[in-house]
Amino acid sequence: MNKMIDFQQIEWDDVLADDCRQLIRLAIREDLDRWQDWTTLCMVPQDAKGTAAIVPREAGVLAGLPAVPLIIDELNATLKCIPRAQDGEPLESGQVAAVIEGATRDLLTCERIILNVLGRLSGIATLTRRFVDAAAGHKVRIYDTRKTTPGWRRLEKYAVRCGGAYNHRAGLFDAILIKDNHLAAAAVRAEDSPNDVETTIAAKAVRQAKAFLAANMPDGIAKGMIVEIEVDTLEQLKSVLPEKPHIVLLDNMSLDELRQAVRMKNELSKDVELEASGGVSLDTVADIAATGVDRISVGALTHSAIALDIGLDWQS
Repeated sequence: MNKMIDFQQIEWDDVLADDCRQLIRLAIREDLDRWQDWTTLCMVPQDAKGTAAIVPREAGVLAGLPAVPLIIDELNATLKCIPRAQDGEPLESGQVAAVIEGATRDLLTCERIILNVLGRLSGIATLTRRFVDAAAGHKVRIYDTRKTTPGWRRLEKYAVRCGGAYNHRAGLFDAILIKDNHLAAAAVRAEDSPNDVETTIAAKAVRQAKAFLAANMPDGIAKGMIVEIEVDTLEQLKSVLPEKPHIVLLDNMSLDELRQAVRMKNELSKDVELEASGGVSLDTVADIAATGVDRISVGALTHSAIALDIGLDWQS
């Protein structure tokens, strides 16, 4: 794979922790409103202590464990989380991911929020690992998309990283990605003849993006910002390759078209990377990877992941 600039890859840091805290606060309001956990208050003595283990009920990849201390903190709970595994680690069914000990009332009140967060993020990491494994053996990277749960994007993209894949752009602010509707809007205003408008508009769009960056962004930012364009025909691809965008997204192309696109890229502009996208599944990702594309973006990593079944097993 050619060396080039890439999108920012999300790791657990203060920014991600702040995102997580905001979601935790909403989750606390959902569970407690502005009241209390009445069941626990009436059933458990105030001075009771307990220990419980976070345990997956099925095999999967762990993601989101750093959120547990944040949940404890936001609830002002008298608890301690002791990790037994780390994010990105594959877990077997029944393997202890962490142990939580302290006030029993607090432990019971925290339980559902902890399991919801871990289950969602671990489900994404688990599905991602399946895609990565399915494409193994080919020089290709698996990427996520912006098809994420509103408010959860950076957390879900972090889970993708835990699963071994890569992050595409985080939002509209950190890359230029010229998509079909941008080209359609430009075509409405175009004066080109109907026969060549599609390919001409695409090529012009790349030139316009580069000129905009040069004229409006500080040099350091302009050089680090990716310019990517989406095409859905080989004719469009041929027209944009000489303009040297960083990436060309090949939308819903057949395997034969993808192979032709790779040959065309190698002939006209080897430094441009090709990204296959559209309808990628576990059944098709290996065949797509074998065409020689550099990247495969998969919306399903986040929009179709099923939460990993994780429980809290009482120990004492």
